[in-house]
Amino acid sequence: MPLAEVDDMVTVVKALTTPEQQPALHLWDTDIAARQWPPARIVEHTIAVAEAMRPGIEAVITDHIESAAPIVMEGDYLLPDFAAGFGDRVRTVVISEPDEDQIVANYLSREPGAAEQRFRAIVSARFDAALSIRAARIGVPVVPARPWSDNLDRVDAALRR
Repeated sequence: MPLAEVDDMVTVVKALTTPEQQPALHLWDTDIAARQWPPARIVEHTIAVAEAMRPGIEAVITDHIESAAPIVMEGDYLLPDFAAGFGDRVRTVVISEPDEDQIVANYLSREPGAAEQRFRAIVSARFDAALSIRAARIGVPVVPARPWSDNLDRVDAALRR
């Protein structure tokens, strides 16, 4: 089954638009002061970018439903409620990692040449909390990321409920 990374869709839209057309998407490139924002404001901005992407993401979902072409979509800019209007034709799950230390370790493992990214991990943990709350409000399952050994089985079970 194909995998669509919503983060890549943001990259495409940024390349096809200007900061005037999509200010939220271009903010990190146009406002150096934004890099100094506190974690809560960065989370709010990430959600704003996701909301700006909503019409395009919903169009992709609609296209895949109409063409009966299954797809897995993932990424930071995919909010749990994006699939809410599609009924049982779309299944959604949030995979949660709330532990900042584990997120730091994940970043170090994924990007071994980079320094410890504690601030990024704090933002990620706060974003995880925001997504988990959003998911709980609409009945989307939230599955702990760990243990990794049976994560896929737990996600599958959550999606089948």
